[in-house]
Amino acid sequence: MTVDDTGSGQGTPPGPDGDPRPAESAYPERDAGDAADDHPPADEKPDEPDLAGGLDGTAGLDGADGADGADKDPLALRLEQLILGADRRYTPFQAARSAGVSMELASRFWRAMGFPDIGQAKALTEADVLALRRLAGLVEAGLLSEAMAVQVARSTGQTTARLAEWQIDSFLEGLTEPPEPGMTRTEVTYPLVELLLPELEEFLVYVWRRQLAAATGRVVQAADDEEMVDRRLAVGFADLVGFTRLTRRMEEEELGELVEAFETTAADLVAAHGGRLIKTLGDEVLYAADDAGTAAEIALRLIETMANDETMPELRVGIAFGTVTTRMGDVFGTTVNLASRLTSIAPRDAVLVDGALAEELVRTGDAPASETEAAALAEKAEKEGEEPPGYRFALQPMWQRPVRGLGIVEPWLLARRG
Repeated sequence: MTVDDTGSGQGTPPGPDGDPRPAESAYPERDAGDAADDHPPADEKPDEPDLAGGLDGTAGLDGADGADGADKDPLALRLEQLILGADRRYTPFQAARSAGVSMELASRFWRAMGFPDIGQAKALTEADVLALRRLAGLVEAGLLSEAMAVQVARSTGQTTARLAEWQIDSFLEGLTEPPEPGMTRTEVTYPLVELLLPELEEFLVYVWRRQLAAATGRVVQAADDEEMVDRRLAVGFADLVGFTRLTRRMEEEELGELVEAFETTAADLVAAHGGRLIKTLGDEVLYAADDAGTAAEIALRLIETMANDETMPELRVGIAFGTVTTRMGDVFGTTVNLASRLTSIAPRDAVLVDGALAEELVRTGDAPASETEAAALAEKAEKEGEEPPGYRFALQPMWQRPVRGLGIVEPWLLARRG
């Protein structure tokens, strides 16, 4: 992608090998201004044309208009400087050049992290330059491909964006209530952020390292290299029944509290019993587990817990077991689609599982192949003075039925024994 900075729409002509030629005189005014900040050698030229001038959107970062964000609220700028630890200094072009990367790659990283195009606003800091340099360095060293580096930027951006939004909306909003009459929220925010920032930063790094260690352990225990990417997992969806009707009857604040309570309860139960919460979708949660027994236990715990809470709607859960593709913390594939379809046809306060998960529970001794067999084994054990098999779950075959996009499926109703 080569767009000139003059608005003519004519890209830089390619060189003999098909690569864009260095821009020799396309940016005379800008380069003159850049020199004061960057002090480049007299013969230095950018290796790629500046794309920022041709990107969509010219608004400054986070709504700051103008070349250097001068119209932004002074407190917002002070908070930004406190959090980032540096002043705004660079335009996108200057940041890319200081980092030694092409403007095209810098723009890909920036967008992947979830930030808008900022035209030629002087809105970037030394930290932005360092981040570009680090990502590009991993590519140059051969540790990451360029596509993988962009994925790293995207996954990190998406995860931390949600975390930051939650912290501001739920955490800081409550803490910055003025403690005394006459004080404004803005008078409280700055010193509070100043105190919390280092503690939250250290905690974030600690949790990330813990999660990274756990994820690495799971991957290296895979049976073979192929399973490191496409693994056999149990995937479960838990869905609140009648949520759409609730949205029409409840006030927004009540609805928000219900969703938060559901997500919190589900997240705690999934984690406590050895599963992994993949994502929450308001009235639905998606989780995964390495083995069928763990997934089944989580599903029944969710049903039992929600049934004992009068404020919660009824719940239904669908679980499937099979090969799953994992990307950027999410899961994909036929197994995931099947779990979703099973959830949609599950009875209220019940768990439906597919045939593969039922077979796995039987194979591991968590459920009998049939209740007749279980009764026969129990009777035999009693006669011989031995302990009967300790099955945790019961399986009841349901009617086969067509499932859209997946053909004929035979679901099994999962229950707890005893």
